[in-house]
Amino acid sequence: MLKRPSNSGGSPVHVLLDCTAIPANRGGVGRYIEGILTGWNESEAAGQAVPDITIVTHAEDAEPLGGLYPAARVVTVPRSLRSTGRRLLWEQWGLPRLAKQLGIDVIHSPHYTYPIFTRAKRVVTLHDATFFSDPEVHSAVKVRFFRLWTRLAWSRADAIIVPSQATHDEIRRFIGQPRAAIHVALHGVDRTIFHPPAIEELQAFRREQGISTDESWIAFLGTIEPRKNVPNLIRANALLSETLGDEAPTLLIAGGRGWDATAADMLDEAPSHPEWRTRELGYLPLDQLRCLLGGAAVVVYPSSAEGFGLPVLEAMATGTAVLTTRRLALPEVGGDAVAYCEPDTDSLIESLTMLLTSDTSKLRAAALARAGTLSWRSSAEIHTATYRSVLSSEVTTGD
Repeated sequence: MLKRPSNSGGSPVHVLLDCTAIPANRGGVGRYIEGILTGWNESEAAGQAVPDITIVTHAEDAEPLGGLYPAARVVTVPRSLRSTGRRLLWEQWGLPRLAKQLGIDVIHSPHYTYPIFTRAKRVVTLHDATFFSDPEVHSAVKVRFFRLWTRLAWSRADAIIVPSQATHDEIRRFIGQPRAAIHVALHGVDRTIFHPPAIEELQAFRREQGISTDESWIAFLGTIEPRKNVPNLIRANALLSETLGDEAPTLLIAGGRGWDATAADMLDEAPSHPEWRTRELGYLPLDQLRCLLGGAAVVVYPSSAEGFGLPVLEAMATGTAVLTTRRLALPEVGGDAVAYCEPDTDSLIESLTMLLTSDTSKLRAAALARAGTLSWRSSAEIHTATYRSVLSSEVTTGD
């Protein structure tokens, strides 16, 4: 493994990045991990000091993740750890032993849970506070589980990483003062994937998805779960035909189904209701997402609670007009470069009508410019500084 310089003049920090919580489709936390790996690779290419990274992951994820940061060492775990229960047990017993064998300084647990007993320093990423602020949008089991682990990390980890100031503030509001420092590392966007699509790409996307050349669309990208308010979006789009007539766009919904039973029922019924103008695309390959987003008349993300809101940033990077809400972290992402509404049907109809009947060129340009200020390289640099901080001094209570 490559040796790299250290800002402190000593040996590089040896970090174990536990990627075993990545879902099979590498969504969610997987996108976050892919981002920071890409960021470290960019930092190293620029000659910046970066940590020695050991990636611990499932065999099927080893090549994709290792390819994003070729200098990292990759260690695979048994296939049996795809079972959540077994993985959590291994995290408490097997992971600390592995860290000791590898001479690891810092274990970074990127998705709430972490090994409680280990000699290595513990850095934990907490992605949002909605298990406290909006428990009704999650299952009761998830609320209890993630509240427990958030409290454990808040009280025992050596450092916490959060993706937004809003997440930091909300967790503090519900739990109180943390044991250790909290580091805000905004997410970035992969500009090799998310950029304005070429005309030829859009034409190919239309052909593959069966979209006619004169058909416009509204796009939604994300897990279909209650806080995303997909049913209200479907209702709003269906009612747009009353004001826009034949010019009303089709609503394209991309992403996996979560636990929103109402949305699932509506999506199942949509093919028999052509007046709804709604199509479910499911998961799309990453290289098709810029066409889904960048080719849309508007990208809508009507979430009521977000720790960051990565689809908003990805849509902005494609140079499209974005409509979202002012809930929690979303204004940190969109700033003045997106349009805002409430997540209810009436507000969605009003805002969509305005955007679809107006010149959005200035909004699109502003979105593209703002997206250029958020990078995974910057996020990775904050992660690197966090690792160094837990080794350079005793843990102190603070922000």
